[in-house]
Amino acid sequence: SERLFTEMADVMVAEGWRDAGYEFVCIDDCWMAPTRDERGRLRADPKRFPSGIRKLADYIHSKGLKLGIYSDVGNKTCAGFPGSYNHYELDAQTFASWGVDLLKFDGCNSGTLELLAEGYRNMSLALNKTGRSIVYSCEWPFYLRPVKQPNYTEIKQYCNHWRNFYDVYDSWSSIKSILDWTALHQDSIVKIAGPGGWNDPDMASVSVLLPQLVIGNFGLSWDQAVTQMAMWAVMAAPLFMSNDLRHISPEAKWLLQNKEVIAINQDPLGKQGYRITKDKNFELWERPLSGRAYAVAVLNQQEIGGPRNFTFSLTFLGNGLACNPACSIQQVLPASKDHGVYSWLSSLSLEVNPTGTVLLKV
Repeated sequence: SERLFTEMADVMVAEGWRDAGYEFVCIDDCWMAPTRDERGRLRADPKRFPSGIRKLADYIHSKGLKLGIYSDVGNKTCAGFPGSYNHYELDAQTFASWGVDLLKFDGCNSGTLELLAEGYRNMSLALNKTGRSIVYSCEWPFYLRPVKQPNYTEIKQYCNHWRNFYDVYDSWSSIKSILDWTALHQDSIVKIAGPGGWNDPDMASVSVLLPQLVIGNFGLSWDQAVTQMAMWAVMAAPLFMSNDLRHISPEAKWLLQNKEVIAINQDPLGKQGYRITKDKNFELWERPLSGRAYAVAVLNQQEIGGPRNFTFSLTFLGNGLACNPACSIQQVLPASKDHGVYSWLSSLSLEVNPTGTVLLKV
């Protein structure tokens, strides 16, 4: 309802989320009336959004925030509401006239792969034609993948970020499957990411928060929440939270608003990180950052037992260049810590909890 979104915007300002860099309030599927109006335009559900989306956008903008909305490339959304097929220009103009700042464009009910691709291209052109700056979030490669290898060069030409894999759920197996899939496909997806176009592993930090809200759902442990936040930063992923900010633990808030992690995630160089080695249950990931720095993550995939030590040579990092001739190492997660200065030929030993991650800036 519109009340939910205005309350969320108020909390984003009052509780420091906006200042931390979270600037979009996004509406997902099910916001619309079941039919278009007499002029063929989409309209908001009159019971839940009685003031209309334009009014809501004005309120969100008055708080220094931006509004995101949802539609679908096919004739129906995933939940069965009117899709944008055959209405791309009209819907883009409608969203622009309402003051929308981001469009999540889903891929349900799109018919053939040709129609899917054509729809994604057409909506991109239609959004640009409005003259309004609207972030374009696509699900294009996710719907292509079962049948054919996506052409990421083309997708980046039209979209600002794109989903590759299944929805993220509030479970460790979901986070783990996204990380495994990303490492498996890194040769085709990492090189395309950069300013203007990003791989989107789905909502970051959905899982950090839901355990407090879904009764009887264990969700993620603290170590697993740290892993998600650290790895989404290494993967240069858009950070979307799916949560109720009115009910959030101080720990989750600390993690989601951590300035050092957000700075890694938002690094202006815009390069995506990748896995450089896997040793039994340990994984070593790195991400090149601006100023000749690197973000380095050590992930312990072991699910039982206690903390374990992982030792690695610093010559591994940055093709041997990250610590040549020396480097300083700061730990960012799970807690801030200065590891000091190391020479090129040294090794670093870290203790990592099961399903946990240590995130470093080198």
